Amino acid sequence: RHAIAESQGHAGQVVRHLAAAEPGADTLVLTASHLVSHHGPQWRLLVIGAGQMTDYLARMALALGYGVTVCDPRAEYADGFVLDGVALTRDMPDDVVTAFKPDGASAVVALTHDPKLDDLALMEALRSAAFYVGAIGSRVNQAKRRARLEEHFDLTAEQLDRLHGPVGLDIGARTPPEIALSILAEMTAVRYRAGGARPQAGCAA
Repeated sequence: RHAIAESQGHAGQVVRHLAAAEPGADTLVLTASHLVSHHGPQWRLLVIGAGQMTDYLARMALALGYGVTVCDPRAEYADGFVLDGVALTRDMPDDVVTAFKPDGASAVVALTHDPKLDDLALMEALRSAAFYVGAIGSRVNQAKRRARLEEHFDLTAEQLDRLHGPVGLDIGARTPPEIALSILAEMTAVRYRAGGARPQAGCAA
């Protein structure tokens, strides 16, 4: 079977994320110490940005059964990001989202605070079938982002209305772990409102 692999070496550790291309195939995450196997379709999360908040978000998402991929082309962030069970890629966000092929069991969250990176990811994610697309930033920044996406990337009003921003449920979150919790809470609420008790067959990493 054809497979896609992402690998990142750091301090003697290597993480590989392998997913067969066929619908409903298994997903394997291989680290230096263990192998995690997800049989059949699974919920998937793609996070843009490898900062502190991503670490908390990825850990919580893993605990909820998500397969997690982190994208950050910035060496100053990617070099320091190591988390067992999480695939890391340094490719540009728009290319990563396209290769990720978000479907009804996929979420994409942009956390870099850098419009040059976040907007590229959102441009592709909002055109996809992802059940959740979110971006960090204030209401003022979200309004500016929406205007940019509409003007420069020709996204429709319907596509832009799918964007959750400011990202996360309003629980008064202030710290990175609290914000990560609010994001997972909103993802969970959206997932179950959509009737997504189980991911649909056909996931492709």
